[in-house]
Amino acid sequence: PREYILKGVVFAALGQRTGSRENLRVAQQLFQLVGASASECDTIPGRQCMASCFFLLKQFEDVLVYFKSIKPYFSTDDDFNWNYGIACASAADFKEAKEALLQVQNDKYRSEFCYLSWLCRCYIMSGEPSLAWETYVRLDTTNESFNLLHLIANDCYKMGHFYYACKAFDVLERLDPDPEFWEGKRGAAIGVFQRAVAGKLGGEVDKLQEVVNILRSTSNPKVEYMVNRVIKPWCKENKVRLDI
Repeated sequence: PREYILKGVVFAALGQRTGSRENLRVAQQLFQLVGASASECDTIPGRQCMASCFFLLKQFEDVLVYFKSIKPYFSTDDDFNWNYGIACASAADFKEAKEALLQVQNDKYRSEFCYLSWLCRCYIMSGEPSLAWETYVRLDTTNESFNLLHLIANDCYKMGHFYYACKAFDVLERLDPDPEFWEGKRGAAIGVFQRAVAGKLGGEVDKLQEVVNILRSTSNPKVEYMVNRVIKPWCKENKVRLDI
């Protein structure tokens, strides 16, 4: 079994590095061969193999069945917590995923884009977009930080965290004047305003001033209509102070 496990790990590593589906298929078959064998199916290595098999097949609900059965033995193992966290997130259990990823201690792992992007997604999907934004702010400006910002902007918009979506789309637009980013910023700003009107948490009235400032950082003729014909009259009517 150890020889098959070693071969499976090598084929999986090669397949992921080169994008070879054939290598990944061979790895999956080797892991399945060990994990399903009568001698290994109830051992920890056997269950790890079955989890790896289903991971390569992207069947994350099945991955978690095996991971959860051996989790008590790997509570401080960075590799396990990384894989368990990503499997949980892929199965939409974002709270459990966040807790697992935060247990990873290896600084090299914690600085990788894959780790940061999954952690930010977990924060956003768990209703903690401010933590995702803080994670981005701590990064140096690179292509990876741009990609992380793109993820934050879109995931926040999707989940209705419009204030942070607006901030993220604003920075994206400053870095790249793509019309898509202006549309995202405008939509998010409208979302903040609508939530303020409805009195919903996350669209607090005190965010409107910052949103207006963000909108006016763009030289787009639609800005003045939004501010002067929509936001300003509502603020005046509802006695909300707005410095314009």
